Amino acid sequence: MTETVFLAGAAGVIGQRLVPLLIAAGWRVFGTTRSAERAEALRVAGAEPVLVDVYDASALTAAVVAARPRVVMHQLTDLPRGLEPSHIDEARARNARMREEGTRNLVAAAVEAGAEKLVAQSIAFACAPGPKPYLETSPLDVHATGGAGINARGVASLEAHVLAAPLVGIVLRYGRFYGPGTGVDAPAGPGSLHVDDAAQAALVAMTTGERGIYNIVEDDGFASVEKAARGLGWRARGCDLR
Repeated sequence: MTETVFLAGAAGVIGQRLVPLLIAAGWRVFGTTRSAERAEALRVAGAEPVLVDVYDASALTAAVVAARPRVVMHQLTDLPRGLEPSHIDEARARNARMREEGTRNLVAAAVEAGAEKLVAQSIAFACAPGPKPYLETSPLDVHATGGAGINARGVASLEAHVLAAPLVGIVLRYGRFYGPGTGVDAPAGPGSLHVDDAAQAALVAMTTGERGIYNIVEDDGFASVEKAARGLGWRARGCDLR
């Protein structure tokens, strides 16, 4: 019997790389977007598009319950395409809201739908300054001022909601993306991650691994990837993808 996944953020940078992997692996994919144009692109890619706004909690819950997924995937962000510098400050606040309110609504919908697992996108570069490589237990920089603090507090909220939910909650702390759709062609420094590596990690996390946080970055000394290697069987392929 075909397994079902509800992919929130299916039209985003990681979602677009993930949909073909999920379909090739035999999953039935319900993918969300707020755009009718992107909904058609999802349909062409083989997913079943769901036009819904994550901030509309009742509509989101109805959509997830109707899909009856075994796994819910959280790949939602609200960032400018290519991380356009002139828009990044206001985008941080929007993205923090997505991580807080959007995650809360998605977790509640997943629980209502009876999903077994929730896999969520987080970031590996919100830790407080300290010794490297960062571990999954390294504290987040929630007391920082400015954009760093906004980012870290949003991440802390997302991770708390996912890990406290009465299902198997897995948090993937992604590195800084590069590759198709990101506006960045190559690693910009330590803690980078190709988008195809990010999608592959999400795929394996759906069927492997226990509740918890996993660093998903290239093995360059920025953050330890040993937990992901042991628990998920995942390591970045890095230059093999470029």
